[in-house]
Amino acid sequence: MKSILTLVISLVTLTGWAQQPANRELIVHNDPEKYRELSAVHAGAGKMGFTQLVGRNDLSTNFLYLHSGVIQARSGIGHHFHHSIEEMYILLDGEAEFTVNGHTSTLKAPVAVPCKLGDSHAIYNASDKPLRWLNYAVSERKAQGDAFDLGDTREGAELDQVPVFLSYQFAKDKLREENHPYSGSGVLARRAFGPEVFSTSWNKVDHLLIPSGKSMEARQLEGAEEVYYVLKGTGTLTVQGTSKPLEADDAFFGLVGETISLENSGDGDLELLVIGVSASADKNSDFQKVLTEPKAMALQMDFVVSQENTAAFEKMYHSIYVPAMAVQQGYLGSKLLRLFPEEVAKGIEAEPTTFNYQIQISFDTEENRRKWVASPQHQIAWPAASGLAKEFKWRGYDIMGDDDQR
Repeated sequence: MKSILTLVISLVTLTGWAQQPANRELIVHNDPEKYRELSAVHAGAGKMGFTQLVGRNDLSTNFLYLHSGVIQARSGIGHHFHHSIEEMYILLDGEAEFTVNGHTSTLKAPVAVPCKLGDSHAIYNASDKPLRWLNYAVSERKAQGDAFDLGDTREGAELDQVPVFLSYQFAKDKLREENHPYSGSGVLARRAFGPEVFSTSWNKVDHLLIPSGKSMEARQLEGAEEVYYVLKGTGTLTVQGTSKPLEADDAFFGLVGETISLENSGDGDLELLVIGVSASADKNSDFQKVLTEPKAMALQMDFVVSQENTAAFEKMYHSIYVPAMAVQQGYLGSKLLRLFPEEVAKGIEAEPTTFNYQIQISFDTEENRRKWVASPQHQIAWPAASGLAKEFKWRGYDIMGDDDQR
């Protein structure tokens, strides 16, 4: 009966997940008619039109926002920095003065400038024409942001002829058909910024181009979520079997596990900006990769410890067992687990057991674990543990994946 109930719950969950794209607005168009007017943004000069296309609650990762707007002539976003978020400014047309850490240079659109964690930054439109602008942000903590304004508009700032900060020009001639994750005949792409650029879980910024009559094959998002912005062209987006027409200045996103495909149905190129945000705290984590060989090993040791020995057993782990293992070659880590109280165990319908403690240890190889067993330190640590238990047993495992979010 329990297995049937579990299956039903799983099917309901999966059905809800599969239907989610149909229940959300798949595509958000960047419509200047919906902009609200802001002035003195981060103590900057003049005015700008502003809207949010994708927000902090749309994705499950630490993606914070995709903002869009028009920066009016002789206007800008003042010099400021963030303690916990990373941004990226995109200039869609014209040219603007970008400032990063007090250095200012004029860059021409289309261009992207990442504003890394703790870097002060600003943008100023010194021209007599409005400029179209995007701003992406990823936070260290879900749905949380911050800012510290420096009270500097950057008007009349001294300009460096050669920028001394990172930027990416959206040059089509540098796109390539190979060495990118977007399958499809004729599909071109280039990695603008990789995970090494960012301190948050922001793990990529890609420039993608699908020629007329070509398609990006369906790809499932594994371990990361993606936010797309259509720079040019028209086409068709399909997410989890639901298809919608696309045009320039549309934004959309894909959640972990969803399958996305794109088709260029227009006469010109379909050009997109793609950013990825890892679902793991470690954006370089291997948890999303299927391993062919074990990455390490783990041993689980179960103990029956009487009530009068529980305090001594827990103290032993911290004062004897861990110090004894910490000096061993290949030691990766360990955990001491105490069984839930009986009322909690019943509440979750846990399997009954007489074993009330478990020590999990991990070494890079089984060979090094056996060296630990043969070491003088083990001859002290193991009797200290087993001597406090009435019964014990153990099992060994190859580690074929992990996701440590610490």
